[in-house]
Amino acid sequence: MEKKITYFEQIKEDHTEETFKLVEERLTDSDIKKVVLASTTGAAAEKAMQFFKGKEIKLVVIPHQYDFSRVDNPFPSEMVQRLREAGHEVHFGTMLFHTDRLFGSNIPTTIANFLRCFCEGVKVCYEIVLMAADAGLLEIGEEVIAIAGTGRGSDTAMVMQASSTQHLNKLKINEILCKPLNQLNTANQ
Repeated sequence: MEKKITYFEQIKEDHTEETFKLVEERLTDSDIKKVVLASTTGAAAEKAMQFFKGKEIKLVVIPHQYDFSRVDNPFPSEMVQRLREAGHEVHFGTMLFHTDRLFGSNIPTTIANFLRCFCEGVKVCYEIVLMAADAGLLEIGEEVIAIAGTGRGSDTAMVMQASSTQHLNKLKINEILCKPLNQLNTANQ
């Protein structure tokens, strides 16, 4: 079997629409019914809601958890209401790879850093699918598409088999649709 992966050469916000188009193309003739989307400020959620409007897709939007940045949550409550009224889900759960202070272990940080070797979006896709499954918004083994990004916008999309944190080894990446190429940060060398 041959599949195409799109690699973005530069990290920038304007990959969101192209990422959504790649997801839409993969959804064609597919049994996938849910798209899990990371959205910090609601901008990606707004774009996704408009882009996938009229399609038989349920968005499961995962913003940052409350108190993540010690300021008010930047995801607007009006957007939560609009998404839910349109039949989508929004979940403000614990960001699993940011819990090292809570548990006194560096295991979440180690997992996060390992996944970042692929790119930030891969780490976030893993995290949001686990969070959504822990909240009961995804079935264990359900095939979904996860969309995340690096900084602002969406630049990573993967077809995944959902699982909860209780069965972490059952979470699988079936396909990578797109991701940015990893860029060396020469400022820190």
